[in-house]
Amino acid sequence: MSTPDRKTAEVRHLLESGAHPVVPAELAYRAAELGLRMLHRRRIVRRLLWLLLTAAVIVFVVWAATVQPWVAPPSTVTPPVDGL
Repeated sequence: MSTPDRKTAEVRHLLESGAHPVVPAELAYRAAELGLRMLHRRRIVRRLLWLLLTAAVIVFVVWAATVQPWVAPPSTVTPPVDGL
C-alpha cells in the first residue's frame, strides 16, 4: 500500500470508528476571545494607517502651498540692455 493510500485508510478508519476526541469545554470561549482580539488589533492598525495617510496628505499640501514647486525659479541672469 502506498503512503497516500495508507493515510487515507487511516483517516477513514478514524472517522468510521465513531470515537471523537475530547474537546475542552472552554475551547469555543477561547476561540471567540482570540477572534475578538484579532479584530481589535486589525481595527487599531487600520485606524493608525488612515491617520498616518491623512497626516502625510496634510503635510504634503502644506509643503506644496508654501514652496510652490510648480512655479519656475526666478532668473539669476539679467537680460542684455540695448540702447544706452
